[in-house]
Amino acid sequence: MTVRNRVLILVAAVAVLAAAGLAAVLHASARADRRNHTQAGGPRVTPGTVTLNGSGRLVFRNMAWGPHRDELTSVPATAPDGPRTASGVKCLRFYAASGTGVCLQAVHGPVSDTYRALILDARLHTVDRYDVPGIPSRARVSPTGHFAAWTAFVGGDSYAGTDFSTRAAVVDTRSGKLIPSLETFRIVRDGRPYRAADVNFWGVTFADDDRTFYATLATKGHTYLVRGDLRARTVTTVHENVECPSLSPDGTRIAYKKRVEGLPKDAPWQLYVLDLRTMRETPLAESRSVDDQAVWRDARTVVYALPGDYGADLYQVPADGSGKSRRISPAAVSPAYVP
Repeated sequence: MTVRNRVLILVAAVAVLAAAGLAAVLHASARADRRNHTQAGGPRVTPGTVTLNGSGRLVFRNMAWGPHRDELTSVPATAPDGPRTASGVKCLRFYAASGTGVCLQAVHGPVSDTYRALILDARLHTVDRYDVPGIPSRARVSPTGHFAAWTAFVGGDSYAGTDFSTRAAVVDTRSGKLIPSLETFRIVRDGRPYRAADVNFWGVTFADDDRTFYATLATKGHTYLVRGDLRARTVTTVHENVECPSLSPDGTRIAYKKRVEGLPKDAPWQLYVLDLRTMRETPLAESRSVDDQAVWRDARTVVYALPGDYGADLYQVPADGSGKSRRISPAAVSPAYVP
């Protein structure tokens, strides 16, 4: 083959790659543009006032395509699939309790995105902000509103695999004092002090005493439910194979996702509820793999997200293992019930 032919082949290859790259960019741009236009048959969303101390409201991140995509929206808790009021505040992850919210946001830069956590008051005004070291994953506020927590991926991007690292932070919303990582807490595993370089924490959930919390601890290929003490700065293992715990309103049960043997590696979880007094596990009537930190609608019902046409939909299922799952709101994620 002559030098001239080799050059022509190289030029042709570069042209093909450039065309493919341009087509990908144009396709992504077109899809992004479509997301800015309301889709026929989707939820009705209109701008308005959203607060975190309303009466019987459900607040969540709106995933429906249109000008209010990714904004916090509000609906009556009794009509979660009804018309939505959009706040103008965009969040990747969100939670709220007692008039305090935590909003995890992306800050788009010219080269790459950075992330931050906003502490919001009842009118969604920012009262404090903190840098988040990676892609936001989980968010929670204590029942009193006095503490907020978030989890971020700092390596990898999925809980399904093993190649990831997380950072779980807790902040006192009154003083602004930040605990940037639970990895600084003393660990007690099986009654003995424990230390390891591969420790990860995620999925914080709070009790109502402004001291106790629960979270997932991962180490040596195992996950544990841990009970934490914010004053003593300790965590103690409680039960194995628990991820993304969510404490019930009465503080007696944990809803969580559990890895079940035999399920696909990329979808390995099923929802369970753990009785903290008896350590009895109850599988819930949801057969699909749930990669979410469930929310308690009330003492009898848990709510969670599953993949949907616009990213995610909200479902609910009885917390006692009976009944069946039911979709309650399309194109929605990160719900918080505002009594």
